[in-house]
Amino acid sequence: AVKDNVDVAGLPTTAACPEFAYQATETASAVQRLVDAGAVVLGKTNLDQFATGLVGTRSPYGAVRNAQHPDLISGGSSSGSAVAVALGIADIGIGTDTAGSGRVPAAFNGIVGIKATLGIIPAHGVVPACIDYDAVTVFARDLGSATAAAAVMAGTDSRDPRSRAWPADVALAAPQVPRLAVPKPANLVALSQEYREAFDAAVASATAAGCKVEPVDISILLDAARLLYDGAIVAGRHAAVGDFLDSAPAGADPTVSAIISGAKTTTGPAFAKDLDSLVRTRIAATELLAEFDGLLLPTTTEHPSIAAVEAD
Repeated sequence: AVKDNVDVAGLPTTAACPEFAYQATETASAVQRLVDAGAVVLGKTNLDQFATGLVGTRSPYGAVRNAQHPDLISGGSSSGSAVAVALGIADIGIGTDTAGSGRVPAAFNGIVGIKATLGIIPAHGVVPACIDYDAVTVFARDLGSATAAAAVMAGTDSRDPRSRAWPADVALAAPQVPRLAVPKPANLVALSQEYREAFDAAVASATAAGCKVEPVDISILLDAARLLYDGAIVAGRHAAVGDFLDSAPAGADPTVSAIISGAKTTTGPAFAKDLDSLVRTRIAATELLAEFDGLLLPTTTEHPSIAAVEAD
């Protein structure tokens, strides 16, 4: 099942906007690699328009309901692909992730989502959201299937100038006693009571399994995350589809349009400042996590209903 901002030859790519639709003449390289390995494309799936949002309701084709609790959101923007896997329609779902779109729907639908390091899976054939931070992602019902698909999809592609080979210095073997960083309590104040209890239970499970768990202050990472929607980095979304949305197409989602069109006034100096902030954050994160084998985080702060999202 392929998210409808990813090209499949012979099928239209809509990015959940009818006026934007075009007939794809070439299949995205990541999907083509799966097909070459024997996969069968069943069809395209709904999404938050232009992959902007984490709710799965921002589409003129309708909201995608949660696979287990139809009154709750499915999570976006890769909502349709995640639900197709969760319902057993497809073994593998292809999504994209810029701000969480390959992980939030996995969490909400009880499946596995993998977002590889940027560039490891080429983004050729993907409608850009924020091109420097877009990743093609995988959904599956189990980790083995997800990693098998990701391995087939990975590898450089000259048509994607941001693609790259697997980093040679990545440690693939876990130590006997993995060290896990977890956020300090002050970093978790946004979580609902239910989600805080669930995360505490996950940390306890990791500890019981033999991991050495240590709290760290991830506030600098949380600040960086906000740049993608609340900072000048959102200008990347306007560069992708801003001119099209400025033409006020009838099928444009008002929330998506407001986010993207609002970036039109972003200044060059502000963009440069936020890029510098990201570079500094990358160095700080490397230092913060240097002694750890992993960072355990809650995926979201709560699981709202469709009605709640429509109301706000």
